[in-house]
Amino acid sequence: MNQITESLNARHRKNEFSCGKQMLDSYLHRQANQDIKRKLSACFVIIDQGTNLIKGYYTLSNNSIPQKSIPKKFQKGLPKTYSYIPTTLLGRLAIDIRFQAKGIGKILLIDALKKSFELSKSIGPFAVIVDPLDKDAEMFYDKYGFIELPDSGKMFLPMKTIKELFE
Repeated sequence: MNQITESLNARHRKNEFSCGKQMLDSYLHRQANQDIKRKLSACFVIIDQGTNLIKGYYTLSNNSIPQKSIPKKFQKGLPKTYSYIPTTLLGRLAIDIRFQAKGIGKILLIDALKKSFELSKSIGPFAVIVDPLDKDAEMFYDKYGFIELPDSGKMFLPMKTIKELFE
């Protein structure tokens, strides 16, 4: 990958970001820095090197899901005493409209999974969870192997699968 993500910071031109989805734009413009300061999430961006425009961003945070919401075939080996299973939440992923359809979403997803895998070596999440905003997002995650969690609208990719990508 010749493009690298970095943590959101003051030199990034976040107020010029527009992905066409108000909720994702507004988050970056108004809330991302506050969430970072409060240690609620981390925000990573790909920037255009010449302009510091944000091409795309994603957020990661700790999360958990009820064990009973995990499909039975993935519960094998999980301790029955755990009501909730630790996960990493890929909370937001968005691409500026000027940079869409150029593979940046895939690059961001791979970067997010790589960071999640590296963290899993020390904090042990079971999976990466996403909560797709709409059908387009759902199809994007489905294309990369995310599995629907019944009755929640959320999707997950087991860390075992992610491990196979990076080892």
